[in-house]
Amino acid sequence: MSLTFHWFLPTYGDSRHVIGGGHGVPAGSADGSEGSGVSGAFDGQRPADLGYLAQIGRAAEQLGFEGALTPTGAWCEDAWLTTAMLARETERLKFLVAFRPGFVAPTLAAQMAATFQRHAPGRLLLNVVTGGEGHEQRAYGDFLGKDERYARTGEFLDIVRALWRGETVTRHGAHLRVEEARLARVPDPVPPVYFGGSSPAAGEVAARHSDVYLTWGEPPAQVAEKIGWIRALAEKAGRTVRFGIRLHVITRDTADQAWAEARRLLAGFAPDAIAAVQAGLARSESEGQRRMLALHGGSADGLEVSPNLWAGIGLVRGGAGTALVGSHAEVAARIEEYHRLGIDEFVMSGHPHLEEAYWFGEGVLPRLAATGLWTHPAGAARGAGGVSAGVPFAAEVRR
Repeated sequence: MSLTFHWFLPTYGDSRHVIGGGHGVPAGSADGSEGSGVSGAFDGQRPADLGYLAQIGRAAEQLGFEGALTPTGAWCEDAWLTTAMLARETERLKFLVAFRPGFVAPTLAAQMAATFQRHAPGRLLLNVVTGGEGHEQRAYGDFLGKDERYARTGEFLDIVRALWRGETVTRHGAHLRVEEARLARVPDPVPPVYFGGSSPAAGEVAARHSDVYLTWGEPPAQVAEKIGWIRALAEKAGRTVRFGIRLHVITRDTADQAWAEARRLLAGFAPDAIAAVQAGLARSESEGQRRMLALHGGSADGLEVSPNLWAGIGLVRGGAGTALVGSHAEVAARIEEYHRLGIDEFVMSGHPHLEEAYWFGEGVLPRLAATGLWTHPAGAARGAGGVSAGVPFAAEVRR
């Protein structure tokens, strides 16, 4: 089975530095020159306009990424609208659309997925995000507690999956109620559901409803424990779940070059920005976010928490806070290590997202292809690196 790689669309802006934000922390630059890292949204040297996002999407498609994750929250642009527009700018790339069940009715969400699949056949993947930040949920009018939100997510997915099967659905749940709901057209194919979460309530929903369980980039031993936990819950529910991991990446021709880039990014994190972001993230209700924070403890020292796994990104950004850092060969080796644990899908990103897609696509993917772990989704004709002949790196990079 070939490994699957997805890239990331920074719908909050991009930069040669790390743009902070996520999980209820307003987006802003963390380099000390463009903002404090906790104030102002959609900052960065490259605004998240369709032209730039299309550049990233086309590069990812050319290089061999299967899809691209688009985030959700008050700190970024709407994922549904953005990806619907980008579908016309790309040919094959799938869109892993993150959305929150509490913000849209299940029948409407099921219909939206069917419409997307009709106009961009087979190109929708769904990342269901329950929401770990009560203060952000309340800003959208959602006043349920965390465990109640997960219970609602379970009800939501039960309704949506029944609608996708072509059923007429009546449900009177604790949180959601529909009567004689039915779709005029079911999605073809039915989009796979990606889901993450580290709390007991999240595990139960993942086991019953997810196709792919996503974990953030923790050290291999912790990832192995999480895989075992979800696999056991899924087996109890009579289901099989695939596993994916969300990581940033800094990969270069040599390890020294990669770590020099990590040090450059770290040098741009103003101490007051780190303190402000960490204070904001400390109020998170997310167990996954707590585990991310525990890797670095708010300190810029000792950030290599496992071989080639760097926790520096999490100092100024909520959500996924670790990066694989090293030579192309080292990064490929770490990916193989996670794969041996049971990870088959990798959702990657890097700063800036356009250039780092090329570093990974031209440096790491060919090594995985040589070992038989990866093949280009468009076929062998695209070449081991997934780059068409005669198209230089500089021609694709927006300066």
